[in-house]
Amino acid sequence: MTPPALPVALLVVTLLATAAFGVWWQRRQGVVRAGRSVAPGSSGVTGGPVVDWPAHGVELGDRRTFVQFSAELCAPCRATARVLGEVSAAHDDVTHREMDVDDHLDLVRAFGILRTPTVLVLDAEGREVARASGGMNRAQALAALAVADPGSVPASVRDA
Repeated sequence: MTPPALPVALLVVTLLATAAFGVWWQRRQGVVRAGRSVAPGSSGVTGGPVVDWPAHGVELGDRRTFVQFSAELCAPCRATARVLGEVSAAHDDVTHREMDVDDHLDLVRAFGILRTPTVLVLDAEGREVARASGGMNRAQALAALAVADPGSVPASVRDA
């Protein structure tokens, strides 16, 4: 006795949709996007909400700052923090600050953080100029610096 065609077709469609979603999700990991344009409550320039970063314990870098939103039980967050720490240590004008989403819900809401890790790249004035969601490797971190300020990272380093 053969199974009816409809349940088999439904199973095949479900499996294909799940596989397509998985591929799409994997491709989004660590992808760097330019920062938001003017957002509600922003300064009118670019970069989203105006934030008093020093009040949140963030020391802005001379040129760029990585602000990483993480959660305590997030394995990709730990790996991303290590990578961003190494990249910021290699660039005197770049700093890195990791922030727990549970402790900074105001910033999570203001910047529309939907997953961890999410990394914001800030300019010297504290405006968002780029962001990435998901785990990041060294090449993606350098790409984030290049998107935020193309002249800040030499091409030989970006391509490494």
